[in-house]
Amino acid sequence: MAVVGGGVTGCACALRLAEAGKRVRLFEAREIAGGASGRNGGFALRGGAPAYDVARRELGAGRACALWVLTERYLDRLEQLAGDAFRRTGSLRLAADAGERAELTAEYEALREDGFAVEWRAELAQPLAGRFDAAIFHPPDGSLQPARWVRRLAALAVEAGAELLEHERVESIDSLEADQVVIATDGYTHGLVPGLDAAIRPTRGQVLVTEPLERRLFPYPHYARHGYDYWQQTEDGRLVAGGFRDKATDHEYTAEEATTPLIQGQLDRFVAELLGEEPRIDHRWAGIFGTTADRLPLVGRLPGSERVWVSAGYSGHGNVLGLACGELVAGAILGAPAPELELFDPARLLGG
Repeated sequence: MAVVGGGVTGCACALRLAEAGKRVRLFEAREIAGGASGRNGGFALRGGAPAYDVARRELGAGRACALWVLTERYLDRLEQLAGDAFRRTGSLRLAADAGERAELTAEYEALREDGFAVEWRAELAQPLAGRFDAAIFHPPDGSLQPARWVRRLAALAVEAGAELLEHERVESIDSLEADQVVIATDGYTHGLVPGLDAAIRPTRGQVLVTEPLERRLFPYPHYARHGYDYWQQTEDGRLVAGGFRDKATDHEYTAEEATTPLIQGQLDRFVAELLGEEPRIDHRWAGIFGTTADRLPLVGRLPGSERVWVSAGYSGHGNVLGLACGELVAGAILGAPAPELELFDPARLLGG
């Protein structure tokens, strides 16, 4: 069996297959965690890209609830596997204005109605007070050191018997001598399967990291403006901030891993305003993730193929969903498909 992609999905899939006694080769064009799995802001959140109340409208109450339950279960799985790369902190979704406060209220009420843990925060501490209208706190969520986590997951796969081949770019699925092939490349699928090129849109996320700050201001991941702004503080005090791709949407739908003056300038101003001073910026980077039309991943066998499977297109929520879907697709290959796979059936966007 062959797995293409050395991020969280590919490593999780390889681990599950190897533990089942299958011979697995994983191919990574660069190094393990070299793509989006090692280049993100380190948010480990339940659910998917839509807010819970939106997911209930779009998917139906039962399917939305199943998705949230799945991701809460895989947050527990992540905690079991990740060691010191993961901290169970909760996360804070903030309202940037009155309109977003109303949206937070709707999500809060929907989560409460369906029995999910959530807290309303009307009073915010500095430096959030006065800048944001209110917030909801999601207790199950956490903070991740993404590259360290994926490398640990890869090591577990190797211990289980998987063979990992770094700097081995797969140009064609036909070149792989394997009875089953899993495409686990999220936003880097271009050229492997024509249908995926149309269904999964590469999208760039940009991030900066400050010097260690003197004060610990943000004990958990924060995000606002529908996730377009996000930040958290690392254990050594650095502020990791990302987002603002809505300021240049057309330019940020790209597979080019490059920072840009426009987005980085927005991030610089945001961090300075948030902290009340201009800290030294130690690192800047960009990563590519895959976006789908309905903001759900494509996970399962490719329509019309008995050999090729896909698990990609997480729309910016791959840290937890990538782990879940990597294991789900492996389970299906092993003959034990989980009911949750129906949520992500590739045929809904690829036809067949």
